[in-house]
Amino acid sequence: MTNLLFLLPVALFLGGLGLAAFLWSLRSGQYDDMDGAAERILVDDD
Repeated sequence: MTNLLFLLPVALFLGGLGLAAFLWSLRSGQYDDMDGAAERILVDDD
């Protein structure tokens, strides 16, 4: 039971940290052009 009282806040903190990192990546434009890089590798500029 003591382990649960320690691990529950740790898990909630890590989950919140992951959510904050995901929201930061959304706001910074990491997911704006998902198809561009995938198609850019197929185009031969020569």
